[in-house]
Amino acid sequence: MLRLLPRVPIGSPLQLLLLACSFALAAYAGVRLLADDWLGVALWFVGVALLHDLVLLPLYAIADRAAVRGLGAVRRRVGAPPTPSRQWGRVPYVRVPAALSGLLLLVWFPLISGMVERRYRFGTGLPADVFLARWLLITAVLFGGSALLLALRLLRLRRAAKHRPPVVH
Repeated sequence: MLRLLPRVPIGSPLQLLLLACSFALAAYAGVRLLADDWLGVALWFVGVALLHDLVLLPLYAIADRAAVRGLGAVRRRVGAPPTPSRQWGRVPYVRVPAALSGLLLLVWFPLISGMVERRYRFGTGLPADVFLARWLLITAVLFGGSALLLALRLLRLRRAAKHRPPVVH
C-alpha cells in the first residue's frame, strides 16, 4: 500500500528549517498586521486585488501589446526553431526598463507623489521633494541603458551580417 503513494520530494534539513522560519515570520507579521485593524487590512487587500485585476492588468496588457506591435516583434511560424538574434526584436528593451520603473513607482508612490511629505519630513528631518526627480532620473537611466544595449546589439548584428558569406539558393 505504501508503494502506491508517490514519493514526496522534501529538501535538505537546512531548506526545511528555512521554510519553517519563513512561515513563522509570515505568521508573526500577519498577527501584527491584523491586530489593530483587521477589517481595514482585509478591505485593503481585497481592494488592491480588484484594482489590479480589473484596472491595472488590462492597462499594462494593452500597453505591452501596443509595444509589441509598434516595435515589430518578430513572429515565427509554429514549429520553427527560434533564432536567438531575432526572436523578440526590440520588445525586451522596452519591457524591462518599464517594468523596473513601474515597480519603483509602485514601491515609492507615496513619496514620489508627495502625499506623505510632511510626515516624512517630520519623521526623518529630510526633505521629501527629491523623490520625483530621482525616480525620473532612474527611469531615464534605465531606458537610456536599454537603448544603449539595443544599439550595441544591432551594431554587432550588422557587423556579423557583413562578414557572413552570401546564401546560395
